[in-house]
Amino acid sequence: MHPRVSLHQVAFLHESTTAFLQHCVDIGVQHATLVSPILMQGGAVAEAAGAGVSIASINHPFAVQPDLEQDGERATQALNDVIDIAAVLGQPDIYLLTGARGALSWELAATRFGELIAPCRARADTEGVRLLVENASTFNADIHIAHTLADTITLASGAGIGVCVDVHACWAEAGLSELIHRAMPLTGLIQVSDYVLGDRCAPCRAVPGDGAIPLQRIIGDALHAGYRGVFDIELVGPRIDKEGARAATARAARRVSDILTELGA
Repeated sequence: MHPRVSLHQVAFLHESTTAFLQHCVDIGVQHATLVSPILMQGGAVAEAAGAGVSIASINHPFAVQPDLEQDGERATQALNDVIDIAAVLGQPDIYLLTGARGALSWELAATRFGELIAPCRARADTEGVRLLVENASTFNADIHIAHTLADTITLASGAGIGVCVDVHACWAEAGLSELIHRAMPLTGLIQVSDYVLGDRCAPCRAVPGDGAIPLQRIIGDALHAGYRGVFDIELVGPRIDKEGARAATARAARRVSDILTELGA
């Protein structure tokens, strides 16, 4: 297995952190992304710390109680708690879903995001933890405001944090190679999966190689732009449920590993 392959916990939300990380070990994946709601539960941090898998990143929903407009700094407090967990787990990146905008315009919501995250940014810097914000489909507008890679770059730059590039949410954008190069100085994580043309559900991710996303070209662009991090496989949806998380993620890891090897990563 290529050493830059990472696996996201989202396919294993109904299993323990121990079971998920043991699966990573079983298939030879050295890195993993964990989700903060599970890490905040009793015992999960200890499970993760002793599993023998490097925690590359933590996914955290930021101002979702209820949104950026109405948040009373609860988001700031919760993220500070996650930063403390990250410090224990070897300083993985924390990538964020912003929270919805409420009645705010995009610009005002972006400003509010920057205000809420500023104290967390200072704390993260002290702990050596990078904060990132991802691009996500408009299907996630109830919990997020950045739905194109260009908007995500703008949001991250304004907030003084980094970028998580989710290929599934931006692969069809115009000028993607140029956008990846623009994002690269800020990019801390790249996530990969596939999309089968005609799928209309959400989420609708597929195992790399099963769909239409030109992953080899996009991964090649990222490598050419200087990306040195892991490629995190994020799989969720009916296709993954039908095949089974273990079989789907094992197959995906082999495919991404092969692509990285072919590209000389």
